[in-house]
Amino acid sequence: MTLAFEYTGWWVSAVKILVATIAVPTGAAIAVYLFLFKLISFMQSRLGPMEAGPHGTLQLVAEVGKWLQKEDLIPDAADKKLFKLPPFIILGSTFLMFVVIPAGPTAVVSSLPAGIFYVLAVSSLSVIGVLIAGWASANKYALLGGIRAAGQLIAYELPMVLAVVGVVIQAGTLNLQEIVYKQSGGEIFGFSGFGSPYVLTQFVGLIVFMVAVQAELGQTPFDMPVAESEVIGGWMVEYSGIRFLVFFLSEFAGAVGFSAIAATLFLGGWALPDAWGIPRGLMHVIGPIVLLTKAMALTGVVFWVRFSMPRLREDQLQRYAWKALIPISLANIALTAILKVVM
Repeated sequence: MTLAFEYTGWWVSAVKILVATIAVPTGAAIAVYLFLFKLISFMQSRLGPMEAGPHGTLQLVAEVGKWLQKEDLIPDAADKKLFKLPPFIILGSTFLMFVVIPAGPTAVVSSLPAGIFYVLAVSSLSVIGVLIAGWASANKYALLGGIRAAGQLIAYELPMVLAVVGVVIQAGTLNLQEIVYKQSGGEIFGFSGFGSPYVLTQFVGLIVFMVAVQAELGQTPFDMPVAESEVIGGWMVEYSGIRFLVFFLSEFAGAVGFSAIAATLFLGGWALPDAWGIPRGLMHVIGPIVLLTKAMALTGVVFWVRFSMPRLREDQLQRYAWKALIPISLANIALTAILKVVM
């Protein structure tokens, strides 16, 4: 009996990992189609890709096929061993984020007690990949872009962490699944029809978190590390073929991952309000769809800002983090703590 139980537990974990491995690139592909192909086309009053598949749905497949046929170039002066590592370090840190994001009552690879701490820790691993890419390329523009990116990621990691602290104080837990359950119940001003999503009480935290996500992803207006007019292509300038493809997909997978985390922390995650009376068993099916919808809505905001805002200067970028976001986050933590004690 013990051996059978252990085997079953291993098999379930393997299935969860397989599903997560498929879901991450699928979410990235959906984000590329909806936002890079269609949203920007809508904003520019054009149709976008329409030839590859119905309404251009297979355009990304065509793009991937094109990239896979391109030659994988490595500069002669580059550190060849280190040069090959960054795409997989950055992609690995993106995949690791999804390990603790719950998509249903049991649809989570690992429900860690300190899930938020884990997510913030693994998401910062991308800094290592960026620095290695800039250094190993043996290109001064790549090195300058890598240093810029590292400084930006470190600067905006702090307001991201501080934005989450307010949720942790209010929920009283670091476990993402428990945070979801706490938001599905309760009431706001005597009304329980929408549960108690933390966006209503931590709206400032959500704004700070999403701004920090914009900077962590290097999206406009925080794209100084890859500014074409100054550092050509930044730390990715020497990459081509499949390695550049990995960077490209990691960017969109990261956007979906951070948006899913924000949806879990502030919008109730996969759960719907308990007052709606939906059976918990049905949420095994509906939950992933609910989480994907919320995550895609926030991802759309990220790329809407990317296509709408002008690029900041490097000094403005750093000043905004240290003199605006961090003080606002600290004030939000103090207010949340006071209200938690009083109420």
